[in-house]
Amino acid sequence: MPEISVAERPGLGPDGRPRPSEDHVVVLDNAVLLLDGATSPSPRLPSGGWYAGLLTERLAHDLRADPDVKLGELLATAITEVATAHELRPGHAPSSTVTILRWRADTVDALVLADSPVVAFGPEGPQVLSDDRITTLRGEGRLRTGTDVRALRNAEGGFWVAEADPAAARQARRASWPRDRLEAALLATDGVAVGVDDYHLFDWPGMLALARARGPRAVLDEVRAAEEADPQGYRWPRAKRHDDQALVLVEFDR
Repeated sequence: MPEISVAERPGLGPDGRPRPSEDHVVVLDNAVLLLDGATSPSPRLPSGGWYAGLLTERLAHDLRADPDVKLGELLATAITEVATAHELRPGHAPSSTVTILRWRADTVDALVLADSPVVAFGPEGPQVLSDDRITTLRGEGRLRTGTDVRALRNAEGGFWVAEADPAAARQARRASWPRDRLEAALLATDGVAVGVDDYHLFDWPGMLALARARGPRAVLDEVRAAEEADPQGYRWPRAKRHDDQALVLVEFDR
């Protein structure tokens, strides 16, 4: 089994107050699951963290039952099961990103839905599996209001996320690598990935080097320190001063 290190830290809510993290990490014998519950667009909906927790449990249960299942099918089934059990309706339900890294004897498979990437490291350098659709929409100014988010979530020309419609699983990004060509992998929620994508504190090899030298929590510290130096979001505009953070380092046997 690979050597796995995990670091997590809660952020602040949109009101600036502390609250429990909505990120969820589960380490299985042959996989890591990383989910980031989205802030609910309506106070009438359950929290994204609640939904992410339920979906993580279902994914873990089903993956233990069938370790070789296709990851897209795994996600579609889990979305259906959670939606059915809790009477969730598409367009009126909380949502979550989904990131899965699963290893077998010869291959390593990954799935990413929404903005929590997987970065695999091998002789060719870092290979980033990401889903940048929501980032692109934000950059285009098309996600300025909660109404914008609801209209473009799980819609053609919009962005895709785990919610109550299993069709979203078909939109996930996927990749596979020969296991003997990988040295390590990072899984990050967007509260950590901003250190590369937005703050430019380091690149992905730099993040890996820091995580290896001082542990994944050191990466979280660097991101948080940058945000503390920009408390009002003038340099890096953002919805919350601090987002939830979760980072997983997977070191493969060589």
